[in-house]
Amino acid sequence: MRSPRTGRFVLGLTIVAVPLVLALLGPVFAGEPGPRAASFTLGEGHWLGTDFVGRDVWGQVLHGGRPVVLTALAATALAYLVALPVGLISALTRFRWLEELLMRPLDVLLAVPSLLLILLAATVFSPGAVGLALLVALANVPDAARLVRAAAAEAAARPAVEALRMQGETWWRTAVGYVGRSMLRTLAADAGTRLTGVLYLVATAAFLGVGVAPDAADWAVMVDRNRTGLFVQPWAVVVPAVLIVALTTGTNLLFDAALDKGGRRGPRRTEKEARP
Repeated sequence: MRSPRTGRFVLGLTIVAVPLVLALLGPVFAGEPGPRAASFTLGEGHWLGTDFVGRDVWGQVLHGGRPVVLTALAATALAYLVALPVGLISALTRFRWLEELLMRPLDVLLAVPSLLLILLAATVFSPGAVGLALLVALANVPDAARLVRAAAAEAAARPAVEALRMQGETWWRTAVGYVGRSMLRTLAADAGTRLTGVLYLVATAAFLGVGVAPDAADWAVMVDRNRTGLFVQPWAVVVPAVLIVALTTGTNLLFDAALDKGGRRGPRRTEKEARP
């Protein structure tokens, strides 16, 4: 009999597979764009109709997923690339001034809403896809670093860490070899939630025209530009919107199933077993 955990994993994989395949492989099979037709029409060789400027909606769907997915993945990876060393150093350092130097600027940044930060930056310069990924990553660094610091501080307070220090182990082995491994489940749970938030933030920024051209082939841009014809030709809005929701929902289900699987492998190792 299939367990609920396996069911969630299969369901999540099924849901996320469709938008992922379309995002990563869609441009390969899209081919050359055909001639434009009348705006917001159905039929005439366009099985999902045409968009607000007469382009084939299916072709736009095939081209529009890659920017959203790659930007979200890059922003999430960049956020952790900064948050992990900052959080670990802040939790394990014995110098109070270093901890304050690392964390207090992030507290100031944390007070600014993420979308407001992106919009303010967009008034100064026009970010492309790379700039949007950097801005979204910057907006996610403060709370990611605080979470890493909290999880690392809990692991650093264990007797095993003090034993490692007394044995003369290097900071790298203590921080990564023990503390880092101890907080893997916490980071995995946060990564699933954070990736979902990043996807929505990237889509919202693109919806507002930040980081993409007004007529770009992008799922979020499609939702924005075609909403005026929602009741005339709904597929130009419904299909990209459903794909974005499926991507975020499926990602959360996959992470939930993976964490549930990891949590049922047996009791955690004792401090003595964790020592090298």
